[in-house]
Amino acid sequence: MTKNLFATEALAQIPKILTLLDRNFHSPTYGCFDRNFWQYKIIDFPSGMSQEFVYPLALAYHTDLENNPYYHEPVIRDWVEAAILYAAKSAHADGSCDDYFPFERAGGAAAFSLLACIESYQLLQLNNQAAIDFFIKRADWLAHHQESGRLTNHQALIVLCLELLSRLLNTDRWNEQKEQRLEQVLSWQNPEGWFQEYEGCDPGYHTLTISCLARIYQLIPHNRLKDAIAKAVILAAHFIHPDGSYGGEYTSRNTYNFFPHGFELVGKWLPEALSINDQFLKGMAKGLAPCYADDHIIGHHTWNYLLAWRDFVPARPPLKPRPHGRLWLREAGILIDRRQGTELYLALNKGGVFKLFREGQLMASDTQFSLSVQEGKKLKNAVAHLVSQHYKIGVDEDIITIEGALGWAKQKQMTPLNLMILRIVMLTVGRFFPNLIRKLLQKMLITGKKNAPFAFYRQLRWEDDHWKVIDELHADSWEQVLSAAIGCDQTSIYVVMSRTYQRGQLRQWLDLTDKIKPLKSGEKLILEREF
Repeated sequence: MTKNLFATEALAQIPKILTLLDRNFHSPTYGCFDRNFWQYKIIDFPSGMSQEFVYPLALAYHTDLENNPYYHEPVIRDWVEAAILYAAKSAHADGSCDDYFPFERAGGAAAFSLLACIESYQLLQLNNQAAIDFFIKRADWLAHHQESGRLTNHQALIVLCLELLSRLLNTDRWNEQKEQRLEQVLSWQNPEGWFQEYEGCDPGYHTLTISCLARIYQLIPHNRLKDAIAKAVILAAHFIHPDGSYGGEYTSRNTYNFFPHGFELVGKWLPEALSINDQFLKGMAKGLAPCYADDHIIGHHTWNYLLAWRDFVPARPPLKPRPHGRLWLREAGILIDRRQGTELYLALNKGGVFKLFREGQLMASDTQFSLSVQEGKKLKNAVAHLVSQHYKIGVDEDIITIEGALGWAKQKQMTPLNLMILRIVMLTVGRFFPNLIRKLLQKMLITGKKNAPFAFYRQLRWEDDHWKVIDELHADSWEQVLSAAIGCDQTSIYVVMSRTYQRGQLRQWLDLTDKIKPLKSGEKLILEREF
């Protein structure tokens, strides 16, 4: 398995990243990566997260690979320095930055972009006091800022930023904050091995946290951190699918994220970590890696892939046979069942959303019932895949059941009026309480579930060497239901890194509308399928 897959996939994204960059030396926005701001002029502020894209450029500059046109190209160095200075220029006076709305002061955007700027500054051996002053100001802000919601990957990023900058400046300025943040990260690791991300376990963001912690361990090794990383890596190994894909809609944040760099670093002292990347590389070779090439998130995987290529460990352990048996992560709400050539990845806390593989191939991807419902003049979407702790679950050796209520999908869209209200709020009182606004938006778009007047029952039964799925859908009245279906990749909360394309999504929805239409009040839909 060649490590060059990581580099070639990442380098293929560089032309788009350069297209997003204002490369005009005389432009007032020279160095800005937010094309919607500097080119199209359709937004009124630049996204601070976009300046993270300096890191892929700096790494491409150092990637000595045949046919890499960016290797040691002097203008790349100029553009990276300009982008770091634009990050400083576009930041608030306290060093923070915005991502989705003015005066948001987004912790994630500030941490991602600071990490990128510090690393790029050192990779290209820049010497610019304005950049250093900016790093200090942003690090001070991050050190004392606590965002709403539990996103462990953000906290790990902040620790890494503070440690790298402390070493660059040879200072102990942030020692206390580093220790407190790292303690917070470790305390947010569930005994099952996963790190908290909003409402639970997301194996995709889990790999980003591993990547950050592995870097931190390189710099400040200690046994407690090592044990936490090892536990996290052993868990991550269970989520690499037999075809080499990773994650999906059965996870808490619906992502296909996979950040390989941490596994290369950990693999130097825990060889099992290298096997995770080797299996993922097999999937990449078959075109199963997800696509993250949009204007806002293209940077994350690009720099992480290039780091994985750079730090690739030459000596690899042989791939072991796929494990057998059952892993039930009770607190994560995820069950993995492997038997007789099948592998089932089941979200018990998401109404029984699942992926099923047989002989290494994806057989089914199921995101549960979805109904289009007319309520007065409103068209609403009732779904059975929202995270909930109130589903009734039964788990036996050969029969698994989940039942509960459908919930209303979160489909809030921005309108001109909504945007005007948000701008007015943020330009007046909201600028002083950005975390409150963020918390309200999280509740509106991400967390929580409001029940819909429909109930489901799902049974997965193992019989005759295959899985049989029996679904029931109950409603007091079907009159307002316009259509019904089961999709392969439907999600209904706002997560930046979700709803990306992955080849396993080339599957038609199962349209159940014709089965719904004849039903009378009180009758139930029954659906049986065998895989």
